[in-house]
Amino acid sequence: MNNGWIYLEKIKPNHAGLTVLEYYTQNYYHSTPQQWLERILSGQIFLEDKTVTPDTILQSGQRLSYHRPPWKEPDVPLNFDTIYEDDHLLIINKPSGLPVLPGGGFLEHTLLWQLKQQYPQDQVFPIHRLGRGTSGLMLIGKTAIARSLLTQQMREHKISKIYHALIGDNNLPDYFIIDHPIGKISDPILGYIYGAKADGKYAHSEGRILERYSDKTLVEVTILTGRPHQIRIHLATIGYPLLGDPLYTIGGIPKTNNKEQNDTINVPGDCGYFLHAYQLSFAHPITNQCLTFTCERRFLEE
Repeated sequence: MNNGWIYLEKIKPNHAGLTVLEYYTQNYYHSTPQQWLERILSGQIFLEDKTVTPDTILQSGQRLSYHRPPWKEPDVPLNFDTIYEDDHLLIINKPSGLPVLPGGGFLEHTLLWQLKQQYPQDQVFPIHRLGRGTSGLMLIGKTAIARSLLTQQMREHKISKIYHALIGDNNLPDYFIIDHPIGKISDPILGYIYGAKADGKYAHSEGRILERYSDKTLVEVTILTGRPHQIRIHLATIGYPLLGDPLYTIGGIPKTNNKEQNDTINVPGDCGYFLHAYQLSFAHPITNQCLTFTCERRFLEE
């Protein structure tokens, strides 16, 4: 069991006039109206630090908080290998299955939580993210100045990220480019999931075939933009979803959740696909030295 968590939020003008029960049931579909009602009645919901009733009316600017009691998080691999470390940054090899940040039922079973336990005196924080099911290299800033300068490199597309992925048999050329936009697609339970969307944001991926086999293909993908789930979406968009991907289907569209049958919810954090952050290149934030790190994952032997 973890120690529970407090979810804080500020009431926006467009939500003023709603009751507390209406607010939660209309904005957080992952729980049923009955579950939200029980939480309110049991004193888990506070408005301006005071307990509320289900029909308490909300006003713009008020502070609302849900005090979630301790819960048992799903088991995940918590250990990770350190590839490089100095006083300013850290390069780690994240295992598949470990979430990077809290969310979706994960709090302490996350990379961020584990980092803060190991480096309590440092300002450790990931410079970029990997999906829960994605393994491989991650860049971590250990100081405020390192985080700021590395984040700037990320914004300016000066950090090179190369991935290895497994897809099925295909007729793709040895080298190909995918630049389909990626945006938010409405979901009745999660609110939205990212996917291929004509009016989404620009996204650019460059692919290269490494090995072809009778039933699968090892692909190297370099991403020049960092949209959420970009490689999964892009390869699915051209007709070749990652092998084992439980969410993205041909066309780059996520499987739709059913609000009336939400016993099984499809979420981006579901694992099963084969994607690995193989290479990472950037300039050291303090010395400006060009650094390149590689980390193999032998998909074909798993």
